[in-house]
Amino acid sequence: MPGMIVVGVLFVVVAATIFAGIKTVPQGQEWVVERLGKYSCTLKPGLNFIIPYIDNVSYRVSTKGDVLSIGSQEVITRDNAVIITNAVAFIKVTEPTRAVYEIQNYEYAIQNLVMTTLRAIIGQMELNSALSEREHIKARLQENISKEVANWGIYVQSVEIQDIKPSESMQKAMEQQASADRFKQAAILEAEGRREAMIREADGKLEAAKREADAQIRLAEASAQAIKDISLAIQDRDLPAVFLLGDRYINALHKMATSQNSKMVVLPADLPAAVRGIMGKG
Repeated sequence: MPGMIVVGVLFVVVAATIFAGIKTVPQGQEWVVERLGKYSCTLKPGLNFIIPYIDNVSYRVSTKGDVLSIGSQEVITRDNAVIITNAVAFIKVTEPTRAVYEIQNYEYAIQNLVMTTLRAIIGQMELNSALSEREHIKARLQENISKEVANWGIYVQSVEIQDIKPSESMQKAMEQQASADRFKQAAILEAEGRREAMIREADGKLEAAKREADAQIRLAEASAQAIKDISLAIQDRDLPAVFLLGDRYINALHKMATSQNSKMVVLPADLPAAVRGIMGKG
């Protein structure tokens, strides 16, 4: 009986030892093995063997793509505007050994690296550029982060800006500015409308004055020609003038008669005598 117990114990120990030396690594992972506290090898997906009790699986590293959320933070732009931004980073471990030995916590390190780099990039931009050039920020951010984390055996697949917006106080200030700009634009348009109307009115008056002056000139020329024609016809110097003054006198009386303010119009009994009186030849 004692012999069988010893054999049974030895069998269990041997089986446990063999089992301890067999490691099955699932797909999407790589295991880092240390031998007596020192790095020994990296186990790839599939069936692997190690030396029991001497080798130890110290780290199980996922080689699948991972998503790191970068928390919201306030960033001050070059023109002293405060904006709030956050992001996500898509990473993949390519060298598990460096990922566990070159950095204490690569996820925490990448999150802080993205935050500080994002602050530095936006800090060099003005507010309008920071809000409109999201793709430019993304490209610069990924470029800078990739260089830094390459030494940690990590590949940055992409860095996406989730949100970038002005702070609440900045939004209120921008709304007030936009409202002021709209009022200013409306005032400018109104002033330009009044100016255009005044210019058109002045142009109309000028054109009317030109036409009136042209009409007066043509009327005077016609009157002079009429006097000349009458003088040549009757060979009398006074009669043509009497005719012209009489014609104008009658026109003036006609305008007075048609005026709304006119109450009474007195006509002289002897119109030619009145005209001669005007001429001083009564």
